Amino acid sequence: MSHKTHCWRFFRAGGFDQVRLDSGADLLNLNQLDQKLWVALSCPTQGLEIDSRTLALVDSDADGHVRSPELIAAIDWAAARLKSADSLIAGGALSLDDIDASHEAGQRLLAAARRLLADLGRPEAGSLSVADCADHAAILASLRFNGDGVITAAGLDQALADTLTTMVGLLGGRTDRSGETGIDQPTIDRFFDEGQALVAWRRQAREQPELLPLGPASADAHAALSQVRDKVDDFFMRCRLASFDPRAASLLNGSEEALRSIGNQLLAGSGGLEMAALPLAYVRHGAALPLLEGLNPAWTAAIAALRQQVISPLLGPRTELDEAGWLELQARFSAYEQWQSAQPVTALAALDAAELEALVDSDQCWQLTELVVQDASAARELDWIGDVERLVRYVRDLAQLANNFVAFTDFYTRRGRASFQAGTLYLDGRSCELCIKVLDPNRHAALATLSGVYLAYCECSRQGEKMTIAAAFTAGDADQLMVGRNGVFYDCQGRDWDATIRKIVEHPISIRQAFWAPYKKVVRLAAEQAHKLASAKAGAADDLTHRAVKQTGDKLATPASTSPATPFDAARFAGIFAAMGLAVGAIGTALASVVTGFLSLKAWQMPVALAGLALTISGPSMAIAYFKLRNRNLGPILDANGWAVNTRARINIPFGTALTQTARLPEGAERALTDPYGEKKTHWKPYLLLGVALSGLLLYLAQGDDKGMAQQVQQLSGWIKTGN
Repeated sequence: MSHKTHCWRFFRAGGFDQVRLDSGADLLNLNQLDQKLWVALSCPTQGLEIDSRTLALVDSDADGHVRSPELIAAIDWAAARLKSADSLIAGGALSLDDIDASHEAGQRLLAAARRLLADLGRPEAGSLSVADCADHAAILASLRFNGDGVITAAGLDQALADTLTTMVGLLGGRTDRSGETGIDQPTIDRFFDEGQALVAWRRQAREQPELLPLGPASADAHAALSQVRDKVDDFFMRCRLASFDPRAASLLNGSEEALRSIGNQLLAGSGGLEMAALPLAYVRHGAALPLLEGLNPAWTAAIAALRQQVISPLLGPRTELDEAGWLELQARFSAYEQWQSAQPVTALAALDAAELEALVDSDQCWQLTELVVQDASAARELDWIGDVERLVRYVRDLAQLANNFVAFTDFYTRRGRASFQAGTLYLDGRSCELCIKVLDPNRHAALATLSGVYLAYCECSRQGEKMTIAAAFTAGDADQLMVGRNGVFYDCQGRDWDATIRKIVEHPISIRQAFWAPYKKVVRLAAEQAHKLASAKAGAADDLTHRAVKQTGDKLATPASTSPATPFDAARFAGIFAAMGLAVGAIGTALASVVTGFLSLKAWQMPVALAGLALTISGPSMAIAYFKLRNRNLGPILDANGWAVNTRARINIPFGTALTQTARLPEGAERALTDPYGEKKTHWKPYLLLGVALSGLLLYLAQGDDKGMAQQVQQLSGWIKTGN
């Protein structure tokens, strides 16, 4: 059975063929379209004028880029839940009638959509918009059971709410979808498991009295015993060693050097530490531990506490303690120590024992568990609400994404803004519609310069926010575009931003600019040379004035000289004037030749000659600009922003001119031609007559040869020199 091939339709724009996506069938068959015919194969999820939440849903692997397979998968997912894929082309809100309820998934989706409308207070509504689903968290917050398995104190009776608050305070909590802190099943299990273990451990002491040799005072008594245990053991061990060898007694009581060192110190200070290191009492064979006198002063208070809290209650009043009595005391606390070592380590120990026991013995564990089960049981239904939001967003945005991805329909047909167009920049009497957000202008410009487009990178700021855009100037000229110029940028939401040019990538803007460029260069060069010459002449005049004043002052300060005055050399000045005449004559001859040649042309040849002259001067510049303007490419500008543009998306001259609008008076506007502050008109007629007379003189002089003119000048110079 042969598979029917979809019939595609294309339109030509930007110098290449682009597919038309006019129907749901076009979208459904995108997986059959050769990807070499796609305009782009990848685009970033940030910096576009398509809802970022929608792009994040399409970006299934969450890598920050939407690729061709992800777009196809999103279209297939949406089409499987709609009666017709044409709903994606129509866009707008999702009509409940468009949901395909012929299968279980569609039925659940429709039920979730109706529940969402009921939660919004519009159960009779027949459609859902993105705005209805936008505040998803608020919708879930209004539900007692929101499917995340976490319950909060909201809606609970006071006893359960207090228990939940106690559990959160001791064990920490989990964040509910509503944003509130609550508890989940593991928290409940941990609290009651640890609570039961701690309560059982405490009950063991009540059920086995031998575990507490002194009843409630056992804990303090054991603390007093533990404080001196090591020191008392050390004393009796020293006594046993002295019994083994009498010579050891004198050595085990501390050397004379140690006692002498302690005696040289302030015993209430650091010396007390060295004193505490000495034996508890005097060591000798068969000695008992004195409890009143003969004790190491550093341990007197600790032994007194042992005698009052442990020895007297268990062994009766004593003034000394032998080793057998000491061993008996430790044996009496052996069961207590074993019981203490089995105490559960839990944060619940900070809770009042009676309160904890009451909680453990109550049925609150079962009640909280039941609530968690009810909350978790709503998870699947609420997941369907998430699918409703996905479908609503896909219905609104997928066709727009496809027309800014598979084809650049919106950009080249200008029926709407392309997804990469961030807004419009107004600057230098122009509005630039091709403006793209960029993160790093220097990095972007390194690749974007290959586009051949004149780009101005502008820093935009508004109420503390900042962003950078690359604005394409495709009409007008670049004479007044420079770093530091200010303009206003309007984003796609209509908000205005202050914009300042920070960087420029220069390329030809228009043919008109290329035509005038040579003349502007000549004028600029002439102006620069004239400025340099004027500056030099002004400096020379200043120097001459200073020298003249100085020489005059010197002459007035010195006696008059008797030497004869230097005679005026008339011949020298005659030669100078003759040279000037020759220069003027040469220039006049050249001009006369040009004028004569031009005037000798027929009337119809004169405009042709002027056009040829203009073409000779401006032709090369215009030709270079023409080829560059024809080859302007949008691809590098987008590629520098993370796109994968799959073709040469050209911006030819007519289309580029449409992307940048220059200032024009509105149609039908009235215009007053009088300017009260305009420059006054120059009386040009006398200058014209003078120019004609000079031209005639130059023509007359040009009739004679240069040699005869030179002879006349020499004769004139000789006549002046001889005075004849």
